[in-house]
Amino acid sequence: MPSRSLRERAISGETLPGAMVFEFFTPGIAQVLKLAGCQFIIYDMEHAGCSIEQLKEQCAYCRGLGVEPIVRVPRGEYHFLARALDVGAHGVMVPMVDSIDQARAIAEATHYPPHGRRGAAFGFAHDDYAAGDPAAKMRAANARNLIIVQIETERGLEAVEEIAATDGIDCLWLGHFDLTNFLGIPGEFDNPLYLHAVKRIVAAGRTHGKALGYMAADASLAKTYGAMGFNMIATGTDHGILMAGVRTILGGITG
Repeated sequence: MPSRSLRERAISGETLPGAMVFEFFTPGIAQVLKLAGCQFIIYDMEHAGCSIEQLKEQCAYCRGLGVEPIVRVPRGEYHFLARALDVGAHGVMVPMVDSIDQARAIAEATHYPPHGRRGAAFGFAHDDYAAGDPAAKMRAANARNLIIVQIETERGLEAVEEIAATDGIDCLWLGHFDLTNFLGIPGEFDNPLYLHAVKRIVAAGRTHGKALGYMAADASLAKTYGAMGFNMIATGTDHGILMAGVRTILGGITG
């Protein structure tokens, strides 16, 4: 097991491979992805319909494997953020973060006092049901949990420097498709307007010591965005990868 937490390694700029899970919330998916080289898994609650009960199970399946469970919540509201952490997630990803006020509210909801206002309950899933000193548990959780915000709108882009400067925010994650939508160039990933926006996000992250994240659909994109400065690279989508693999195997016999 690494001596430093995923959060510490991400902030330091270490390259960290992972995966996003949208469809296959199965008992074996954590082990499968761990064996494939993933160090973190982001379970999607924004688009995929994952429930809090399913998330609690997935976090339990990660326990002891050395792969960190993170959840993308539907929005940056306290009841999504705190519940995701309470059932065992080691971090959260928040979509559509548009302002410094939103970033501050997310940081407050995901950290215990004195750094935030997360409500306390100990001896539950998030601390592996173990006994122990509450103050030590709060310090450990504040140090461990990775807080990711997605920059994926024109408003978030305009505020990206302020968002990146917010204490308690650890990673800027490029929401590439939505960003093109909100810039008025849907799907135009070679458009200079989009490429300039990506450079601005990378610069803000580097200036303020934040990790940078991206979901890559293939190996070429993983390499390209890694070269741009993104150090948390997740594969996705899980169902898209399955379809591509099946087509590759069966393509030779279907014409």
